[in-house]
Amino acid sequence: MSPFLEKIGAMSSRPMALSAAAASSAAAGLARAQRPLLLLGSLALAAWALVRYPPFVAIAPGEIAVRINALTGNPTLLGQGSALKLPLVHNLRRFSLRDQVLRPEEGRLASGPSPYQSVEGLSLGVDVAVRYSVDPAQVTRIAGSLPADLNAEVVAPEVHGITYRTFSRYTVREIFSTKREEIQQGIEGELRPRLAADGIVLKAVQIGNVDLPPDYRHGMEQLLTEELSAEKMRYTLELQEKKVKQTALEAEADKVRRETAASAAAREQIIAAKAQEEAMKHVLPFKQKQIRQRQLEAEAEKASRIKLAEASAQARRIEAEGEADSRVKLADAEVYRVDKLGKANAEQMAREGELLGRHPLLIQKTVADKLSDKVRVIIAPAGVDGRFIASGLIGDTPQTPNAVAAHLEEH
Repeated sequence: MSPFLEKIGAMSSRPMALSAAAASSAAAGLARAQRPLLLLGSLALAAWALVRYPPFVAIAPGEIAVRINALTGNPTLLGQGSALKLPLVHNLRRFSLRDQVLRPEEGRLASGPSPYQSVEGLSLGVDVAVRYSVDPAQVTRIAGSLPADLNAEVVAPEVHGITYRTFSRYTVREIFSTKREEIQQGIEGELRPRLAADGIVLKAVQIGNVDLPPDYRHGMEQLLTEELSAEKMRYTLELQEKKVKQTALEAEADKVRRETAASAAAREQIIAAKAQEEAMKHVLPFKQKQIRQRQLEAEAEKASRIKLAEASAQARRIEAEGEADSRVKLADAEVYRVDKLGKANAEQMAREGELLGRHPLLIQKTVADKLSDKVRVIIAPAGVDGRFIASGLIGDTPQTPNAVAAHLEEH
């Protein structure tokens, strides 16, 4: 082989050796990472399964559940709270412990798809309500033997069969009014054991509105109107009869009342007359005593007046005598007083005349005091001729002091 070819062959064999080494190292690395990858994939798959199919379920308040093991078929009753449910291993069925109400819609209207039939063959609608609940003690048996929808597949067929059969035994009038309570109790009595056999407890059956056929309703309304008219007429006649009886009773009562009143009035008059007669027996002596008492009172008053007149006359005589004595004494006193006053005045005038003789100016002062009450003292000289300054008031004749004193004494 030529050197060139050998060189090319050497160059081509080197990459092949490198790729083989890389492949072997990659295979060794993959072999080393295989177990962690498998573990990680397993963890991821388990996390997805937990999220997609959680192993725990929650039982809400008012609910009960039955867990059935798919491998062994054993049921387990679960109450409120969390419970374990393994995917592909456990099946869970829930039941509500609250009361449930079934209201069949088929027979509610007389013109509906399947109305109820009465004994006359008339179609009518009845609003029936059935209230029931699941028996907690039989939930396990219900979960293993009954369908999932108890309302539609168990309760509704029983209610339909019993209600249709019961209503067909009564007339429309009985269903509408007179036998409603009896029908309700009959449905309850027949339906309760049927549902109890399936683990369902019947609480009550209620019958509501009754939908009658239009023709029957119209006829019933007319019949009710006629019955009401007849009933009204009967009550009217009874009322009139009672009024007649009442009037007769009132007249009889009025008659008895009048007789009783007349008898009572007569008895009252008799009693009053007897009482008056009895009273007169006591009144006459009393009147006589009153007359005697008045006579005595008159005599006593007469004697009293005489005594008063005599006393008054004697008092007047005594008063007259006293008054005469008093007047005599008053006259004597007056004479004595005048005598004393005259003597006192004479003595005073004598003293004044003597005083004026000694002091002639006092006459001027006295005159001045009499002339004006505002002049207290007047001092004036004697006259030129020696006469009194007020001699003009006495007279033109000159007077001496002795003459003035004599004049005063005369007065």
